Amino acid sequence: MNKNPWQGSSDSRGLEDDLRALFKKLPSRVSIVLIPLAVIALWGAMTSFYTVQPEEQAVVKRLGAVVDITDPGLHFKIPFGVDQVQRVASARVLKQEFGFRTESQTGSDRTRYSARDFTDESLMLTGDLNIIDVEWVVQYRIQDPIKYLYQQREPDRTLRDISESVMRRVVGNRLGSEVLTVGRVEIAHGVRDEIQNIMNRYNSGLHIITVELQDVVPPQAVRPAFNEVNEARQERERMINEATKRANQQIPRAEGEAQRLIAEAQGYATERVNRAEGETARFRAMLREYAAVPEVTRSRLYLETMTNVLPNVGQVIMIQENQVGPLPLMNIHDARKGVSQ
Repeated sequence: MNKNPWQGSSDSRGLEDDLRALFKKLPSRVSIVLIPLAVIALWGAMTSFYTVQPEEQAVVKRLGAVVDITDPGLHFKIPFGVDQVQRVASARVLKQEFGFRTESQTGSDRTRYSARDFTDESLMLTGDLNIIDVEWVVQYRIQDPIKYLYQQREPDRTLRDISESVMRRVVGNRLGSEVLTVGRVEIAHGVRDEIQNIMNRYNSGLHIITVELQDVVPPQAVRPAFNEVNEARQERERMINEATKRANQQIPRAEGEAQRLIAEAQGYATERVNRAEGETARFRAMLREYAAVPEVTRSRLYLETMTNVLPNVGQVIMIQENQVGPLPLMNIHDARKGVSQ
């Protein structure tokens, strides 16, 4: 079965073999004319279409001028090099790593990093003259393929230089303790916005998705000293928290005790005042009765007093006038018990 020359293999040697087999059957004069025509036709057919992958966009230039931007799929163009195609991965999220390099990643927990030293990128000086090791990742996407291809010579290299410059400036304006602890998110957002503004001024066609600080640690040589300082700070914070907790417990308790004592004092004062007022009213009533009938009132008071006093007396010795010895002992207390029974 004869092969169709337009369906030859992709290998150039196989294509030549097919053409030779085809033109061997033709007369020599005819083959001299048809061979160039066939080569030209094959070249035109092979250069008249192109394919764009799902994550790509293609920029079509005609005689050096951009005429179209095509999306993924099969497209046709003018052959013989009149239309030239440059493919750009516009839908793919690209990244640049600083301070480290990822060699391979087979899973979320199987990332292998390069053993090379990239401290020339990551060592930075903070605002309080401390040196820290900052590793970060810039994720970006090609938003405008035309600007990306023709506005700058090396947009990826420009992005790398700008990212490093901005990160060093932002870290240099902050304290080392802030960069190591609470300021990481704010630094990442600030660096991302500033890089995007600069790339927009350069018309680079890049969109910065995010900036992530991967690892922010002290240099290896001074890491033990930093760890001791951090432990001391954590201990200080722990003691402050414990003291605050104890104060929050003791102060309300003391305030409650003070309120209780104040309430008891106020109640005692009110009781004493009321008792004094009652005693005063009773004395005044007694004074009025005494003024009316002094003898009766005096006798009544004497009898009431003796009634209250004598039950508390154990034994009473009574001596009568003109008598040598005392009368027999009288136990008034027992006598009162007998009366009460």
